[in-house]
Amino acid sequence: MTEIDSSSSEKESRNDAPHAGSAASQSQGRLLVVLGLSAVYMLVEVGGGLFTNSLALLADAGHMLADVLGLAMALFAIRFAQRPATPAKTYGFYRMEILATVANGVALFGIAAYILYEAWQRFREPPEINSLPMLAVAAGGVVVTLTGAWLLHSGAGESLLVRGAFLDVVSDCLGAIGVIVAAGVIYLTGWRQADPLVSMLIGLFILPRTWQLLRSALDVLLEATPRHIKLDEVELAIREVPAVVSVHDLHVWTITSGFVAMSAHVVASDRASSDVLHELQALLRDRFAIEHATLQVERVDQADEGASCMVDPRCLVVGRRFPLGPAEGAGGEPVDGAVPSRQRV
Repeated sequence: MTEIDSSSSEKESRNDAPHAGSAASQSQGRLLVVLGLSAVYMLVEVGGGLFTNSLALLADAGHMLADVLGLAMALFAIRFAQRPATPAKTYGFYRMEILATVANGVALFGIAAYILYEAWQRFREPPEINSLPMLAVAAGGVVVTLTGAWLLHSGAGESLLVRGAFLDVVSDCLGAIGVIVAAGVIYLTGWRQADPLVSMLIGLFILPRTWQLLRSALDVLLEATPRHIKLDEVELAIREVPAVVSVHDLHVWTITSGFVAMSAHVVASDRASSDVLHELQALLRDRFAIEHATLQVERVDQADEGASCMVDPRCLVVGRRFPLGPAEGAGGEPVDGAVPSRQRV
């Protein structure tokens, strides 16, 4: 599962922006091959788990399902990123990836909960398990996952999306090795609790990764500030541009994984607005990897600084820990001697 909001380097974030023709698009063929191999082996694991009565194989199949869906969404995002926007959908279909990710996360929580419940039941009453076929299926999984890792290794250093897929395949390989260990223990010692033990470990391994994926998807839907961007650092960098007096109505959000957007009002004096705008866009692109910035440059005598925040009490004023309170003005001062209800950062 590839996490949507990455906090890696700015250069990698720019390379992976879906709207820019990313390095990930060059690995579409290999991603498709790995997706096919993973999907086929997942079905083999389901059949093998039912045949051998091994919960560990079924749990690993659930883990594999997470990565199959992740690979499918990665390819889905790459393909849709190549489609042009329309007047009705000015950002195209980028959010389809996020909606699919939420559905994926909810389903995986259900799978993990079932695995943990069933593992607990089998600890108390371990069933008979056919360990040799279980061992053979798991060994096939090691071959499949190592093949997938080899296919994706070259692109993992150029694309965050491909790197995430590569790490998922490696984790699948570790899961298959765990099943091999359980099968070996059962075959050599007859200790059948090894199967639910490995199943429980796989289920616990799925939960935090699923939560990270779901949380990042929900952050995108809530248009939260990307975790790798500090809003106060963006504001400070903008203020360092010559002639910039202040910044307000500053917002940074994610359209889809790797595609960060921003809007702000900038008050400037004694300099042409076009020059200020050009320097700001270069700054945001080079320092914060924000390619899509909508900026309104205002003159000091015509600025509407804080006007929208006076109307909407939920508005964030940069440099504050909280939004404005009802008894505070746009500059943060108490109105008519009232006590401020918020604090500056």
